[in-house]
Amino acid sequence: MTMTSHKTREEAQDALRFLQGFMSHAQLATIAARMRAEEQQHFFDKVVEMERHIRTMPKTYEQDGACDEAIAHLHYFLNGFDWYITERDMEREQLQAFGLACMGEEEMGYINIVELIRNGAELDLYFEPRSLRKIFAERG
Repeated sequence: MTMTSHKTREEAQDALRFLQGFMSHAQLATIAARMRAEEQQHFFDKVVEMERHIRTMPKTYEQDGACDEAIAHLHYFLNGFDWYITERDMEREQLQAFGLACMGEEEMGYINIVELIRNGAELDLYFEPRSLRKIFAERG
């Protein structure tokens, strides 16, 4: 094992610890298992990318007034429901966010990330950030 891959493994493990506040235990366990399997490098890269993305996404009110041009940075999903996070509090203890909740009706408001994951919502690791305008168009 080279130092480069060892460092990547360490970065991925650190990233996975950070992501504990953003994913369910089941989703984290699945990713951890994939980090020990054949596609490990893909998952090392993915969790480090996700951690960096969450750390740098806009704080609450930074997109205030952007309306449907606000960028959704995270996507959670569960049973046909979707939550698109545009901003989040940067307090580690307070994982509150602001964004679009699509649960039959589309509504902007505060979203409790802890409550989402406690109820089984999964973080979409492959979501590409985009404007709410694009999300509304995709949803029809």
